[in-house]
Amino acid sequence: MRKYFILFLLFLSFSVYGQNVNICSWNLKNFGKSKSDAELNYIAKIVKGFDIIAIQEVVAGYGGAQAVARLADELNRMGSKWDYVISDPTSGTPFKTERYAYLWKTAKVRKHSEAWLEATYAEHIDREPYYCRFVIGQKSFTLASFHAITKSKQPETEIKHFKSLPALYPNDNLIFCGDFNLPQSHSVFNPLRKMGYVSALVGQKTSLKMQSVNGVSLASEYDNFYFNAESLGVISSGIIHFYDDFVDLKSARQISDHVPIYIQLSLNRAS
Repeated sequence: MRKYFILFLLFLSFSVYGQNVNICSWNLKNFGKSKSDAELNYIAKIVKGFDIIAIQEVVAGYGGAQAVARLADELNRMGSKWDYVISDPTSGTPFKTERYAYLWKTAKVRKHSEAWLEATYAEHIDREPYYCRFVIGQKSFTLASFHAITKSKQPETEIKHFKSLPALYPNDNLIFCGDFNLPQSHSVFNPLRKMGYVSALVGQKTSLKMQSVNGVSLASEYDNFYFNAESLGVISSGIIHFYDDFVDLKSARQISDHVPIYIQLSLNRAS
């Protein structure tokens, strides 16, 4: 299945849509020293077909940054040159603090300026989003990776501040991505929708159950991309059912309790 998916991405990258970018976002559960070399090799095989990878839930302490470096090394062994950047620990409560990471193919993508944790609403957001500006050819866009507090903690109290973020960077084509712990149908996203932002996924569950029930393995609609449809055009989007490679969900959850999500965007309308 992965083989045909990667071939599909390669076909689209040379399609009539012109300049485009393939982005993967993945909440990689407790991404740190607990990930074995075999697991990192598996993750690299899943994501190697993309241009940019946004990772949430990188361990803040020892092992997190090292795991990102190990993943980059695995990717560099697979035929393309990759670079990466890792955030400082987020500023929330100590036992919830994490890091974010971006990895990208240097032959296609260039990082423009330093990435940063957006601190404007850090008092209200435990794990403030991590921004990075990227350039492909003459087109630029800015990713903002985010991991919201858990559903029981009411992530809408954090996400309500996202309506103010585009105004802070009026010249950036913002793409919010990550684990929002809320479905795109939640009313907290209405202000962004009124500004022209749309979700890449609609009605698509992205987190794993503890075990499959009647053949159903996905639990909740949490992970997504949000982008301004007036500035960027979506070509394709979806999820990768990586758990199908494992004998059961318990084994799959050693990799992550979330599936990777992806989007391919046309940059023809980007600045």
